[in-house]
Amino acid sequence: MLSWCLAPFVWQVLTSLRPSAWLAKLPPWLPPELTLDHYRVVLSDPYFLRVVWNSLGVAAWTSAASLGVGALAGFALALLRPTGGRALLAAALGVSMLPGLSVVGPLFLAVRRLGLRDTWTALVVSHCAFTLPLTLWVARSVFRAVPADLFKAALVDGLTPFGAFWRIYLPLAKGGLAACAILSFIFSWNEFVLALTFTTTEASRTVPVGIALLQGVHELPFGELAAASVLVSLPVVFLAMAFQRGIVSGLTAGAVKG
Repeated sequence: MLSWCLAPFVWQVLTSLRPSAWLAKLPPWLPPELTLDHYRVVLSDPYFLRVVWNSLGVAAWTSAASLGVGALAGFALALLRPTGGRALLAAALGVSMLPGLSVVGPLFLAVRRLGLRDTWTALVVSHCAFTLPLTLWVARSVFRAVPADLFKAALVDGLTPFGAFWRIYLPLAKGGLAACAILSFIFSWNEFVLALTFTTTEASRTVPVGIALLQGVHELPFGELAAASVLVSLPVVFLAMAFQRGIVSGLTAGAVKG
């Protein structure tokens, strides 16, 4: 199973290392010598560097916004119990179940009317619409798993609800919230449909769209495409491997007491 999942990535790596003369040879045997020329071309291309920077910025802002709003809302739903809290959770769950293609049209009309097309803001807001429900549900579960007596004791000691959230609950929930931030970053980094719809120039175009539009005049640069795909996959692979245990433990925190 592992080899089956890794086969496409390994194939991309091998394609990115093959000289241009060997890319169309059949059968696709490995050449006697590998080359890094495709990586040099990609890394020296200002267009590619620009879309990578756009993806980093959009993904970082999406994670921060989703985490900030989701953590505060999850704390309020878990401990303050506002009126309509269950309806809000149901609405968030419903939004998370919608496929991206079903909301592209309404989001595009809203973005165009607000004059936000071809901006980071349009991408961050639209990505948060899909990452915020996960953060909200996980944050609520994690905060509810913490004994409620801590919240009462904090109020007795003179802390405000926000003070209790910032000083007590936030440090205790950092594992689950960090997992949500990482997953939000990965979603925003990989998202294609909304980025393709809302961007028109390289001023805000992200990596998935940039790679899809990376083509030559008379032929497709398969070597450069493979090299670019490998390079943009590395951050996701690194995050998944470095924080695998943290993601799993963070998402399952509070699962016993929901």
